Amino acid sequence: MYKKILVPTDGSDFAKDAALHALFLAKVSGAEIIALSVSENHFINGISVSEEIEQINQILTDRCKKDLEEFEDMNDGGVKISSVIKEGSPAKTILEVAEKEDIDLIVIGSSGKSGFDRFILGSVSDKVVNAAKCPVLVVH
Repeated sequence: MYKKILVPTDGSDFAKDAALHALFLAKVSGAEIIALSVSENHFINGISVSEEIEQINQILTDRCKKDLEEFEDMNDGGVKISSVIKEGSPAKTILEVAEKEDIDLIVIGSSGKSGFDRFILGSVSDKVVNAAKCPVLVVH
């Protein structure tokens, strides 16, 4: 049923739970997984490039690499995983990758936000659920 499963990860507990679900689904369906980590650096856009900005970008990229390595470590070798790092808005980037890669299923962790934070900041998983052209499994 599934050939390609997209699993965005940010290293959170919710993302790790989503990864376990995705690995199970991929194993039973024979699907491959595209693990995606998005470096959200919008807060430094527009600032002139400097050594400090480059250091911040490197820290964010290193964090993405670490999150993807942790994801890959959860795999017992039975599932093909391709890791991708992108820069940008998480929800928008997830949707772009899903469309570009012709994804059959997105498995994403919920944000864990509630109340005022969720109202003000929104939720990446909510945005993905509402805009994705493929099925989305939100793991809480």
